Amino acid sequence: MSCWRKGHTCPDILRYVPAFTVQARQCCVRVWPPCAIPLFCIRRPRISRFRRYFLRGDIPISRECGPRCVKHFIKWHTPPEQLNYQRYLPLFFDGLCESTFPYREFARHGVSDLLDVGTERQIFQTIPLLVLPMREALNTRNPDIIIATLGALQQLLRVGPSIGIALVPYYRQLLPTLNLYKQRRVNIGDRIDFRGGRRIGDVVNATLELLEQCGGPDAYLNIKYMVPTYESCVYNR
Repeated sequence: MSCWRKGHTCPDILRYVPAFTVQARQCCVRVWPPCAIPLFCIRRPRISRFRRYFLRGDIPISRECGPRCVKHFIKWHTPPEQLNYQRYLPLFFDGLCESTFPYREFARHGVSDLLDVGTERQIFQTIPLLVLPMREALNTRNPDIIIATLGALQQLLRVGPSIGIALVPYYRQLLPTLNLYKQRRVNIGDRIDFRGGRRIGDVVNATLELLEQCGGPDAYLNIKYMVPTYESCVYNR
């Protein structure tokens, strides 16, 4: 094997050296390739506060039994509208990162029930406490957890007009993960999608559009800053 140094021949087996070092300028060497970054590798979630509080008996819920369990997974020992939302709603959002039965179902159904019966004023006061649990759930990179979290975010945005505007300052915490999965869409052609909107790329795009629609006049610029490939669904109609 020829070498860039005159009168010298490189051996058949080259020596690997790290990049951007003095050794990389030597002859008869080969630079190590860059390491692959596992962007979409699923990260193991931590044990949530929701699970610890539930096992300790501090959350007034249990498994629904009987004919009602088909539609209602949770049995509330205290009506959800009478709970302290500043304490319990962030606790249920913290359980969205759970992937273990039954804590996963308790957290997801509990979030849905609390957002259904809660008033806009009650939920508005808890928004700063909900951002960190949602960001941790999105950072797990688990598609099932991400879809469940985005579903809870969409339901949160539909509570009232003030919720979307209050979430605009927190786009920098919530949108980086959405930027990774925005383009993960599948073109199925003329076939029927039996997954029923459970594809992560479609859910991400639907969430971004709802954030723009509910976030007021400054929402699009903030979304565009964090997700450069996003195109407005309001101005481009």
